[in-house]
Amino acid sequence: MNKLVNKIKSIGTQKVAALLALIVIYLFFFLMSPAFRSMSTLVSIFDSSYYIGFMAIGVTFVIVTGGIDLSIGTVLICSALTGGVLYEKGVPLWLCLIIIVLCGTFFGLCNGIMVAIMKLPAFIATLGTMMVTRGLGSIITKTKSITFPLRTSNDGWYKSIFRTGSTEHFPSGFPTGIILLLLFMIAMTIILTKTKPGRYILSLGSNKEATRLSGVNIVKWEILAYVISGTFAGIAGIAYAAINSTLMPGTGNGFELEAIAGVVIGGTSLAGGVGTVIGTIIGVFIMCVLKTGLPFIDLQPHYQLLITGIVLIIAVYLDVRNRKRKSS
Repeated sequence: MNKLVNKIKSIGTQKVAALLALIVIYLFFFLMSPAFRSMSTLVSIFDSSYYIGFMAIGVTFVIVTGGIDLSIGTVLICSALTGGVLYEKGVPLWLCLIIIVLCGTFFGLCNGIMVAIMKLPAFIATLGTMMVTRGLGSIITKTKSITFPLRTSNDGWYKSIFRTGSTEHFPSGFPTGIILLLLFMIAMTIILTKTKPGRYILSLGSNKEATRLSGVNIVKWEILAYVISGTFAGIAGIAYAAINSTLMPGTGNGFELEAIAGVVIGGTSLAGGVGTVIGTIIGVFIMCVLKTGLPFIDLQPHYQLLITGIVLIIAVYLDVRNRKRKSS
């Protein structure tokens, strides 16, 4: 018993609680609604998790430094719209997808420079980028919707990155995107915990001044954290375009809050220094299961905001309590 308790403590009580919460919430909807048990519902949960999941993986690197990135939602849409406009002008789709990721990386680099070099508060710097990218999205599209190629077209191959076409066993298509999301989760977990850049980024959140005095170039690693966040916002843009072929300039507002909520629910401390990518993905799936499952028990999706808010407050409270306990 003591070994089990020690094992749970080594993993992190909040992360174990998040995993148990995900299992309980999923089983609740599974038992309450026969329709929830269908394969198409499971595919819907995965579909709604891809773009939030990729954004959340990236912003985890920023939050563990003690920073915040409010621009990832609009960077996602602005990057995807840029790629969509270029595609409509005849640029090959494969090149457009690369440009979408590069756009996200560029805005992440801008955020990193403003925070690490110009010393702007992260909240203000990324809020400004959020407004800039929201405006840019409308300007480059002239406030018109952009349509990416459909699955049946010659360039529809990119949709299979996240979901195959319907088959006998998977009428809604096999959610290949979940494999991609888990691969990125594993890769970024290794980078954050087993590599020098990851350890430096984590140490920024623990004690930035002590990290600087130990000879670490804190400017470089802080910029890298925001670049990673922007890059993953670009990847999320591809995922969003694959699931939703038509993109509107006004969408993307609030995506960043869902991603940040997933990070916090998954056990990452807003104070920095503590966090895992695996916990982030668990937090994202908690919200996606809630959003998908609530209509099956005759509750509108906006109840998700209410419940997610309550879960978020509990997660932050647990984090504050744990930090107080450690400091005492």
